[in-house]
Formats: sequence, C-alpha cells, structure tokens
Amino acid sequence: MNAVASRTVGGGASPRTILITGVSKGLGNALALELAKRGHTVIGCSRTQDKLNSLRLELASTTPASPSTEPNSSSSNRHLLINADVTSNSSIEQLVRIVMEEKGVPDIIVNNAGTINQNNRIWEVPEEEFNTVIDTNVKGLANVLRHFIPLMLPNKKGIIVNMSSGWGRSGAALVAPYCASKWAVEGLTKSVAKELPEGMAIVALNPGVINTDMLVSCFGNSAELYQTPESWALKAATMILNLTAADNGASLTV
Repeated sequence: MNAVASRTVGGGASPRTILITGVSKGLGNALALELAKRGHTVIGCSRTQDKLNSLRLELASTTPASPSTEPNSSSSNRHLLINADVTSNSSIEQLVRIVMEEKGVPDIIVNNAGTINQNNRIWEVPEEEFNTVIDTNVKGLANVLRHFIPLMLPNKKGIIVNMSSGWGRSGAALVAPYCASKWAVEGLTKSVAKELPEGMAIVALNPGVINTDMLVSCFGNSAELYQTPESWALKAATMILNLTAADNGASLTV
C-alpha cells in the first residue's frame, strides 16, 4: 500500500460528497458501500438499473443515521444513484445536471467505470470489442473530466481519481487493448495535472490485483487467490479520502 494510505485512518473528520462511476459491481460497488459506511455521501452511476436498485437498498442498511436526518426518512436519501453511460457524452451531460440540482459539485470523483477484452492476441480481438474498451476506459473517463472539471475550477477545489492498473505501467499478453487503455489513463492523468489550478489534484490509482469479474475473465479460477473487493475497499477508501492537492499528477498504488 502506498504511503498516502498511511495518513490519518478514517480519511478526515468532515463528510465528503464522492462521485463514483461504475458502481453496479466490483470495486466501484465495494468502494461506494465502504464510503457510505464511513458517513460520506455517495453519488453513483451505472448503466444497469436493477443493480443500482440493489445498491440503493444496501446503502439504506449501511449508512449511519445522521443527526440531521428526519425521523421518518431513510439515511440513504443522502445518496444519489443515477442510470448513466460514461461512453455517451450526452448521458454525462444529463448526469451533471442531476448532480448539480440535487448535490452540487462533488468533493471527490472516482473514475472507476471500466471494461476489459476477452483474452486474445491483438489481431484476434474484434474491432467492436477493441472500441468498447477504448470508449469506456479512455473516452468515458474524458467525458466525465470534460463536464465536471469546469464545475470545480471556480473554487480551485476537488480531487479526481482515475482508476488505472498495473497493466497501465507494464504490458501483458492477450489483454493489449486493456493495457493500451490504462497506459492512456496514466498519460491523460499526468497531462491534466499540469492544467489544473493549485488546490486541485488528479491522480492515477492502480488498485492492485483484486478478485473481480474482470480478473476472472483473465485468470479464471485462480482469481480466487486474490483479495476481495470488500477487503480492498477498506484500504482504498482511506487512501482516497486522504488525497490532497500535494498528490496532483501522482501514479499511486493501493
């Protein structure tokens, strides 16, 4: 775990509003629940409505009651889950409108939505599959940055976390499209870091090797040898909550 995670456990006393893309499963889902458990407000998006509905119920049972919560209202009302597709610029435009109307500018954005190609040599990866990886992992991330960064600029405040990968810093056979997309995330992050005003930060975060559906698609049954998203989220939440402007442009690892 990177040294950033060793800062104050608990991630600071003040509640934060955190936008996470791709909350329907895996790392995004586990991170959303962990942050809600710590008393932070989660804004989540996904293309899968039924999974958003399930997460809403989980958040309701996980979120601690707030002193300001009305007696007959659920503490999960503080959260906002929206059906949105990061690959669609117009969908993110609509997401921004809803977020600004209901929650205002997020304190932290976690660009987590991502996908991977089926194991194949590059010349055997269908064009449509290659495009899906790039559209989700690179263009989808750019769509979120395009619309949310301008909202953060006036106050020169905000932390953006772009989920990268160990394969965004090295290469691996059979997953070239995914590696290419995560190398792009690393480069995009370092470039955008030079464009942000002092007070803001954008980082590339390698989550490590976690037993998710994506890992199963690559490793098969041996994915079970690695940590669960839930155990990962305990460390990742603390690390993300402790990021500051001093981390701008960093490539970090949980």
